[in-house]
Amino acid sequence: MTILIQQPDHLGAEVDAKTEPLNERELVLDGGFLIPQTNSFGQIFRTYNDAESARHEGVENFYRKNHTYQSLDFVKKMRQEYAKLNKVEMSIWECCELLNEVVDESDPDLDEPQIEHLLQTAEAIRKDYPDEDWLHLTGLIHDLGKVLNLPTFGGLPQWAVVGDTFPVGCRFDESIVHHKYFKENPDYNNSSYNTKHGIYSEKCGLDNVMMSWGHDDYMYLVAKENNTTLPSAALFIIRYHSFYALHREGAYKHLMNDEDVENLKWLHIFNKYDLYSKSKTRIDVEKVKPYYLSLIEKVTTLETFVSSFVAVEKFFILFILRKIFF
Repeated sequence: MTILIQQPDHLGAEVDAKTEPLNERELVLDGGFLIPQTNSFGQIFRTYNDAESARHEGVENFYRKNHTYQSLDFVKKMRQEYAKLNKVEMSIWECCELLNEVVDESDPDLDEPQIEHLLQTAEAIRKDYPDEDWLHLTGLIHDLGKVLNLPTFGGLPQWAVVGDTFPVGCRFDESIVHHKYFKENPDYNNSSYNTKHGIYSEKCGLDNVMMSWGHDDYMYLVAKENNTTLPSAALFIIRYHSFYALHREGAYKHLMNDEDVENLKWLHIFNKYDLYSKSKTRIDVEKVKPYYLSLIEKVTTLETFVSSFVAVEKFFILFILRKIFF
């Protein structure tokens, strides 16, 4: 899929975003979106250590598995398999509707189907940034990779699809939620991987860093391998929006290059909507659907399928069909 979006001339020029760890109680959005004081369960956002939290037990069990199994070898295996981009043809909107079947087990703030989250994010961005079509679309598609949890797309377990992401091949930073469970990870005591830089070098650029496998990296691969013309900030948002150790805690900045530093400013903006738009207030899907269909039509074209397929229709996105067994 190729997405045609003109990159804004002011990309990064008018963004006053923090690069230090953020205090969610001090956040002020650039537009009119009001940050709620509590999540949909009446608790502080991203609370992971409150035993009274409605989703505490399930979320902690999720991270126990995630931190145990997300090793460098596992990530390499997943990237090699899913980079094949075996073809499934469906419209972007059809893919969004598939997320009606997915509830994110790692999320302490919401237990609604993921299509609600996509629309809540995109609509909040749209209100504050009405002229940034590329950012609306990024909000709509940023979590589409969660279809990996569905049988048609491989039926991966949730620990290999959702949750906060982190680099593999270097030390697991202590700011990562439920860090204690990394002790069971095969990389934890590997001297090649458990130092500050590990297999990487100073300012190597995040594009050269292997991230824990999940919907973020998958959607990034789908966009990149199909030569999307989304601006680099959009790809950065898609790949790193769950990388809270970086954009919330300020960890791993020694791996960033200059382009990463600029794109992080847009990710800070995006995260406010991604996190704080979550609520039990449902979006009127039929009301907003025409806008997003027109946006998809405006900015999306299909050029050529990989392998022996050629373009046969517009507005299709490619996903993996190959089934993975564990």
